[in-house]
Amino acid sequence: MRTLFIYPLFPKTFWSYEKILELVNRKVLLPPLGLVTVAALLPQEWDMKLVDRNVREVTDDEWNWAELVVISGMIVQKDDMQIQIAGAKRRGIPVAVGGPYASSTPDAPEIDQADFKVLDEGEITLPMFIEAIQRGDNGGRFSAEGEKPDVTSTPIPRFDLLQLEAYDSMSVQFSRGCPFNCEFCDIIVLYGRKPRTKKPEQLIAELQYLHDLGWRRSIFLVDDNFIGNKRNAKQLLPEIRQFQEERGYPFSFATEASVDLADDEEMMRMMHEARFESVFLGIETPDEASLETSRKLQNTRNPLDAAVDRITANGIRVMAGFIIGFDGEKDGAGRRIVEFVTRTGIPAAMMGMLQALPNTALWHRLEKEGRLIQDKSAAKGVNQTNLLNFKPTRPIRDIANEYVDAFCALYEPNAYMDRVYSYYLKMGTPRWKGTSKLPTWTDIRALSIVVWRQGIKRDTRSRFWRYMLSMARRNPAMLEQFLVVLAHNEHFLEYRAIVQREIREQLESLPPEEPSTSRELMTA
Repeated sequence: MRTLFIYPLFPKTFWSYEKILELVNRKVLLPPLGLVTVAALLPQEWDMKLVDRNVREVTDDEWNWAELVVISGMIVQKDDMQIQIAGAKRRGIPVAVGGPYASSTPDAPEIDQADFKVLDEGEITLPMFIEAIQRGDNGGRFSAEGEKPDVTSTPIPRFDLLQLEAYDSMSVQFSRGCPFNCEFCDIIVLYGRKPRTKKPEQLIAELQYLHDLGWRRSIFLVDDNFIGNKRNAKQLLPEIRQFQEERGYPFSFATEASVDLADDEEMMRMMHEARFESVFLGIETPDEASLETSRKLQNTRNPLDAAVDRITANGIRVMAGFIIGFDGEKDGAGRRIVEFVTRTGIPAAMMGMLQALPNTALWHRLEKEGRLIQDKSAAKGVNQTNLLNFKPTRPIRDIANEYVDAFCALYEPNAYMDRVYSYYLKMGTPRWKGTSKLPTWTDIRALSIVVWRQGIKRDTRSRFWRYMLSMARRNPAMLEQFLVVLAHNEHFLEYRAIVQREIREQLESLPPEEPSTSRELMTA
């Protein structure tokens, strides 16, 4: 079976990083891990090709070659999913669709034309799909019916199908699921609240395969909460450290974790020694009342400022997500987020307006209260320029304007540089030592562009040189990372303009807001 995997286009988001990728001559930040995992679960005698449309277009020869098209994607990719499904059907090629969007909204109009809907986790539903293909079925819908697979038998993803040089970072997965119960989160809907992990030797085998393929850059553990199963994570980390030591630390790692990472000194030490350089935390808001409303209680147990500082002191850079628009939120929420980020120094602070994702607890509550603005099939997903998809408890224009003001303040070039400098002075010195290597021509070119733009052309020039010299003197081990993170603002500057434009356009299309809406909702 000649199988063509297609990964749909992403819209521009906070994480697109186009300007940064241009500097280092890469196309995309991360590859489609889901599709290469699906490829490993299908019969290996099938012929397979993969096209990531964020890297390049599907060619006519590839369309003509294909006997089956397999498409997977997230909610924000739904528009291009529909286009690719239609393209395959126009050519008479059967289409199988799966992934987070199909699994959460299997009746969405964007995927109606698909012949096969392979929902939930592929370890369970792909065997059903394969049986249907072997029987000669022309279509079908396959669901796990709430069952969650044991991932200890999941094979090594088919990383060889990827155009590796196009990606800045690689993706691997150790665990699925999260033990917490945040109201707005769809991870627990898709993967459950009992984290399931691979065996350490499985993950090490994946790293070895990537190493054999020549990969020598960053790896993102896509786990939605890497420390959801702390015992198993602590069993894995010494194995990663040994792998790294034996090969001169060829990889740096990034992942996502809950804020309670800061309470576990052993975990932070082990992550650092395995060369985990950054971690994304869902901080959401410094407002404790909003955290309680959203059932993010794990963020209320200890001061968030101190948690960020403890992780930073262990040599792990904190990235964080923030949300505006929670029920009962008081005016000035955006300003309070800016103050928190400035105080802690977090360089990359992602902001978005709250979205009710299909089948989450938040979705069901708002549906019951009659506050949803759109049904499941119209869900836009998590993009940082979407207005709230429900009626909030304060005027939506106030929330949107606070969001735009906060985002622009966070990524004003001088403010960003001040924040990154203060943050890297606090950063712990690496305790691992990798193999030294000379900078490439791409590295030199990227550095030259950043120096020209931030150190000569813009009004940040005096700060740039002052901070460079100070960092070289006070925390020289972090100088390279400091420069890399300064370069990130090349993307954020462009994205700041996108946020302003797209939010303004959406606000202009809204009907006049009724003055009483906020008060009615607060007393309902």
